[in-house]
Amino acid sequence: MTAKPTATREKIVTAADRLFYERGFEATSFADVAELVGISRGNFYYHFKTKDQILDAVIERRIRDRHEMLCGWVDDGQPPRDCIANFIGILLKNNRKIRSFGCPVGTLFSELARLDHPGETGARGLFDLFRVWLRHRFQDMGCGKEADALALHILARSQGVATLANAYPDEDFLEREVAQMLAWLDAVADQHNNHH
Repeated sequence: MTAKPTATREKIVTAADRLFYERGFEATSFADVAELVGISRGNFYYHFKTKDQILDAVIERRIRDRHEMLCGWVDDGQPPRDCIANFIGILLKNNRKIRSFGCPVGTLFSELARLDHPGETGARGLFDLFRVWLRHRFQDMGCGKEADALALHILARSQGVATLANAYPDEDFLEREVAQMLAWLDAVADQHNNHH
């Protein structure tokens, strides 16, 4: 009996995640999420009393899922350069969604910051997750003190690419930018391999 509410709760979080991404947090109502899940408002309130509780659950899920994905690459024994290349490759993997709606992390953070919403801190946690993970990979590549700046550069570049790919939905643009980012990554890797 206890598994059912959890399954329903997960469905609500999945639906809310999709709607917050495709429509925006502010433009999504309880009714929209309940309709997508196919449950009554009463059943909905059993799981979540406020939209902010749903937002927290969505951010928590996004952090957990991204964390598992990032750690999976490291646990598979992939070299640091390949791990970073996988991170850059997310842009291509999600290119259709990015061209339609932008980056799920960047768009949510921007909207919450504009609304001066307390959830902004949680959304920043996704950037922090990426930044720290990238910094560790650059450190593993031997980049030392530069590692954090390099991590921020990749984050800034990927956010900029996602924003422009949404503004100019041109698949070639996305592919060109990813190729340039990978070439930059190889240059950084070569530079640090030559110093050791």
